[in-house]
Amino acid sequence: MTALELVAFDIETTGFTVDDSVTVVGFALPMGCRVFCQTDGRDVSGLESRVGGRVGEHVVVSTHESEAGLLGAVGKFAGERLAGAEVLVVAYNGERWKAGFDLPFLRTRLAATGVDWPFVDVPYADLLPVIRHRFNTTTEDGDSVGDLVGAYELLGDDEYAGLDPFADSEAAVAAFEAGEFEELVVHNVADVLRTRALGRLAQTYCSKSDFSLKSLTPASHA
Repeated sequence: MTALELVAFDIETTGFTVDDSVTVVGFALPMGCRVFCQTDGRDVSGLESRVGGRVGEHVVVSTHESEAGLLGAVGKFAGERLAGAEVLVVAYNGERWKAGFDLPFLRTRLAATGVDWPFVDVPYADLLPVIRHRFNTTTEDGDSVGDLVGAYELLGDDEYAGLDPFADSEAAVAAFEAGEFEELVVHNVADVLRTRALGRLAQTYCSKSDFSLKSLTPASHA
């Protein structure tokens, strides 16, 4: 486990239904973040420099006029940077047994746009079960915190506190509709950085067997 390079992953969407689309895909790697943003044909000049100035960490942002273009670029990145490498892709509630959001949503949109599955020869682990079952996340009112923001506030190092401009995912949907791409991308960066921080915490204090690793390679891949 410790030999694997942690890569955190998160997506933003226009909503939660089968007809909604992916607007942002972000990765947090050891040396910074790689973000793909769909603009729906709108102008976003200077987006990378504006985001980088707010994040305080190296960020590479590419913009794509369509969802299919974004997904294709993610596939190229994954093939060049992640496939066959000593990496572990992690997400927070990205996909668990009978639940999860990011990967099921991504599969549906890839099928709808005719874009190939991007993650081949890449191991994956969901952090939500590890955080929920291997750390005490019970607050003073007796509730157990399970969401990414809450878990990071309880267990994280506060390095990224205050970075996220949004209070919830609905704000990210509204930001895309309004063309507020800087805010949208910063929100995604905040999420992948929080995910990476929790992943590193889990690697430090939990055993290898606490991570339920799975291969993301599709069954039809030769």
